[in-house]
Amino acid sequence: MHYDYVIAGTGLFGAVFAHEMKKAGKKVLLLEKKDHIAGNIYTEEVMGINVHRYGAHIFHTSDREVWEYVNRFAAFNNFVNSPVAVYKDELYNLPFNMNTFSKMWGIRTPGEAKKIIEEQIAGLSIGEPQNLEEQALSLVGKDVYEKLVKGYTEKQWGRDCRELPAFIIKRLPLRFTYDNNYFNDRYQGIPEGGYTAIVEKMLEGCEVRLGVSFQEYRKANGAKAETERDTWDKVLYTGMIDEYFDYCLGALEYRSLRFETEILEGVDNYQGNAVVNYTEREVPYTRVIEHKHFEFGTQPDTVITREYPAAWEKGEEPYYPVNDEKNGALYEKYCELAAKEKNILFGGRLGQYKYYDMDKVIRAALTMVREELGGENA
Repeated sequence: MHYDYVIAGTGLFGAVFAHEMKKAGKKVLLLEKKDHIAGNIYTEEVMGINVHRYGAHIFHTSDREVWEYVNRFAAFNNFVNSPVAVYKDELYNLPFNMNTFSKMWGIRTPGEAKKIIEEQIAGLSIGEPQNLEEQALSLVGKDVYEKLVKGYTEKQWGRDCRELPAFIIKRLPLRFTYDNNYFNDRYQGIPEGGYTAIVEKMLEGCEVRLGVSFQEYRKANGAKAETERDTWDKVLYTGMIDEYFDYCLGALEYRSLRFETEILEGVDNYQGNAVVNYTEREVPYTRVIEHKHFEFGTQPDTVITREYPAAWEKGEEPYYPVNDEKNGALYEKYCELAAKEKNILFGGRLGQYKYYDMDKVIRAALTMVREELGGENA
């Protein structure tokens, strides 16, 4: 069989690219090493609840074209992300806003909150921040940092904040309004019926092979007689760029996650919110997700997931690239190798070693499609 494109990965980037290419008359084959499509946005129904198997995914964007595009594949509800944070026996609203400051300091007005924060920052006398701790303190002051930033960040990265570079936190938004909406984007919501249904619609009519990595496919195909081999014009690779090159220059670093999902029969409402963060370092998980609240569920039971940050090793699922200076330099070397490859495209957060929100994934995939098609049919 001959394909115009062999696409490694059925996550959002690969699915959008495949959908658009098929629409343009191209023949595509998608390979997925997992036993299901949709990558990390995969949702599965459990007791009538759409469970986000790989952590909470909340779609938000200010890109109207992307919003209209994704709405072709699903109806979105009006869910607004308003997480809360638990620190010891205290409960705070996120993002850091007037509800947070009022609870923390017993004040009511933006002027009072600004004064406390400014006084705390001034009292620290931090010049040029030398690490993440100093950077965060210089942005939000001592109380917000110690209760809501420090422990959570150290769990996420597996290191003390004083050992992390300052540039990891470029800004910590302070909002002096009583608004608990976590995102500033104009469009926000959860697809009714879950994300898997979106990818299923995108891939309608496309050939998909599950449980097969690109490396396995390439090796097996090469072992066949020449007349029996698949051929293709181009490959879109959405896996790890260093893995594609067999880690020949060394492995890029990632952080991973571990999920512990629990079905609570007879419990109709466990925590009263879709996302609750736990900001103490002593609590091993960073957040608890109660999936039914994403779609305003009224089921008599509930499903929760505890999310644990984890060190990444080969064979583990990579979630967050460690975009420090060392890894950035190594990634650039892999990009140099990629530039020498013929007919290979790298896309997505792993192929481009970059954290992407979902709307940015779609935008990047559509841009690649347009570049490939020269603007036609895209």
